[in-house]
Formats: sequence, C-alpha cells, structure tokens
Amino acid sequence: MFNLEKIIDGCIKDKRKEQIDLYNHYAPMLLSVCMRYVADKSEAEDILQDSFFKILKSIKEYAGKGHFENWMKKIVVNTAITHFHKEKKHYYHEEIDTVQDIEMQFNLTPHKELEVKELYELLKTMPDGYRMIFNLYAIEGFKHKEIAEKLNIDESTSKTQYLRAKNWIIKKMKKLNWI
Repeated sequence: MFNLEKIIDGCIKDKRKEQIDLYNHYAPMLLSVCMRYVADKSEAEDILQDSFFKILKSIKEYAGKGHFENWMKKIVVNTAITHFHKEKKHYYHEEIDTVQDIEMQFNLTPHKELEVKELYELLKTMPDGYRMIFNLYAIEGFKHKEIAEKLNIDESTSKTQYLRAKNWIIKKMKKLNWI
C-alpha cells in the first residue's frame, strides 16, 4: 500500500527504496505533464529525470501544505521551462495587433466525437513556441505577464503566441474535419 507520508519521510532521509517507490508511483502522471511541453518522448523523459532529481533534492522544502502532486507538477513545469530556454536560442517577437484571433467557439461535426488521445496527439505536433505558451496559459493557468517573466519575453509576445496557437489548433481541426 502506498503511504505518501512514509514515502516523503523516506525520501527526506535519502532512502533508495522510498525514492524508487515515489518515482514508480508518480512518473507516469508527471511524464504526461512533460509530454505537453515537448513533442518527443525521449526529450520528455529527460525533463522527467531532471524534475525527479530536483524533487528529491528539494523534498525537504515541501511543507505539507497543498497537494504534493501539485508541488511536484510545479517543479516539472519549471523544469520544462528551463529546458525550453536551453533549447530555444531566440524568440519571435511580433506585436499583438498583427495577429487576428479566430473565434474559439466551434462545434464538432455531428459524426465526430473527439477523443482526448486524438487532441493530445494533435497538440504534440504544435510548434514548440506555441505549445509552451498554450500549455502555460490554457492548461496551467498562468497569466500572460507571468509567462513573459518565466520565459524572458514580452507580454505581447506571449499573447501573440497564444493567439497563434489557438488559430493553429482551429486550422488543424478544420483540416481533419473535426469542426
């Protein structure tokens, strides 16, 4: 039986068995978070490994307030952002006025029930910059100002990339006859 308090205590004491139990229990869920930020599974696995190293290194700092999973997810997201910084040598800057937002309200075609897996696969093909901003804003709930600070970009660039991501999703869904 998985006892989170015992596992955390063991990890604080650098007990290998508890560290392995923590990894085995949470790795699949955290890998799915990593996969939202990169398209390549081996790249996501690298982010996961870096994240677990950071989790185990800083587990003493977990104060027991809030959900432990959320605390770990925050570390994973920040590790993915750090990875993004290392991999991306430049950012595109374009003023928000030059991008038109396509209305996001749409209906799926009557014969098509969209599977989560299909949407997930579609999002994996999204360009890296779009995917990073889309995940941080639409899924993680960060504000554009926070995203700009995290990624070292202008707030307008975050907004532009998010609008482009939405437009990209709509175009792909239309092309696949999902809408």
